[in-house]
Amino acid sequence: MDPAEIRRKNFPDKSEFPFNTAAGLSYDSGDYHMTLDRALENAGYADMRREQEEARKEGRYLGIGLSTYVEVCGMGPSAALGGQGWESARVRVEPGGKVTVFSGASPHGQGQKTSFAQIAADGLGIDIEDVEVIHGDTDTVPFGVGTFGSRGTVVGGTAVVMARDKVREKMARFAAMKLEADVGDIEFAGGKIYVAGAPERSAEFAEIAAMAYSAIELPPGTEPGLEETNFFEPPNFTFPFGAHVVLAEVDPETGDVKILRYIAVDDVGNQINPLLVAGQIHGGIAQGAGQALEEEMLYETGGQPINGSLMHYALPKASLFPRFELDQTVTPTDVNPLGAKGVGEAGTIGSTPAVVNAVVDALSPFGVRHLDMPVRPERIWRIAAGKEG
Repeated sequence: MDPAEIRRKNFPDKSEFPFNTAAGLSYDSGDYHMTLDRALENAGYADMRREQEEARKEGRYLGIGLSTYVEVCGMGPSAALGGQGWESARVRVEPGGKVTVFSGASPHGQGQKTSFAQIAADGLGIDIEDVEVIHGDTDTVPFGVGTFGSRGTVVGGTAVVMARDKVREKMARFAAMKLEADVGDIEFAGGKIYVAGAPERSAEFAEIAAMAYSAIELPPGTEPGLEETNFFEPPNFTFPFGAHVVLAEVDPETGDVKILRYIAVDDVGNQINPLLVAGQIHGGIAQGAGQALEEEMLYETGGQPINGSLMHYALPKASLFPRFELDQTVTPTDVNPLGAKGVGEAGTIGSTPAVVNAVVDALSPFGVRHLDMPVRPERIWRIAAGKEG
């Protein structure tokens, strides 16, 4: 059976979500058929198969590898993790109108200083340059759990959203008093706070911030200042998914593998910053392909590692890859108000089996149906030369 068809046969239908699995997890949302169809269309899958057939007549060994995945992300809730599935954030509007976000989820390269600043700026209608994000400083940030399992934006970012909205609601009360309007009619955009339908009735964002701190006049039941903290406890995990297609050529005389094309369609829900998402997927694909083709810890007979430093360990290099052809579908989750699912491991999960499957497919004329990783050149050469079963 074609590898695409066997996956279609086993996919749940879009109408079946939320999908309760036999293992007890409930997949939040998905349209696996759409993502696979997009990947095959982008790859030109039928043409790719014809190209493979023609190449074999010429003595060339092309392989097409396919993978589809669904991943558990957004680590929480606490009951499912044995505790501490929540995350916290504090948002403070300074008297001069600048905004400070304090996050308990401390990113280490994922770019959440940018995405958290975007979340705050977008909801308050101000420029992202007016937002500072502070994390990792235990003297100043609220309690937090941390960044792992693609939970930084999904859980930590949601805590920012909720703290931001509390501040926004309070500012709206001050603005309504000044502009003599109903709180429900107050809008935020372009560094101003104004009355919906009457943009001429407005005040500068910084003006309302100063008003909250001067406290000369307060809306009924309102305290001075603009600072709110929120602890977010997710009700479920999130489940991003995707489909990856690899076209690779194997040289049986040397065992070398050349990845000719790499096509990926990932669905991580709503994307806060598409550039950060693409960066995560690029890095993940490289990591997963490196694992598939060359990364391995080697030991001498006495048990000592012989490639224990980066001078000797086979990390993937840019020369290993073509330009990645990335695309996405968007299936928001209802687990959090951002509709985001998480992206940290997506590229790694999709790329490792797709690359190995491409090599196995290329070697199928030699009777190969399975290969353990890493699929290094010596192993491929031995198979092609009939020296390994």
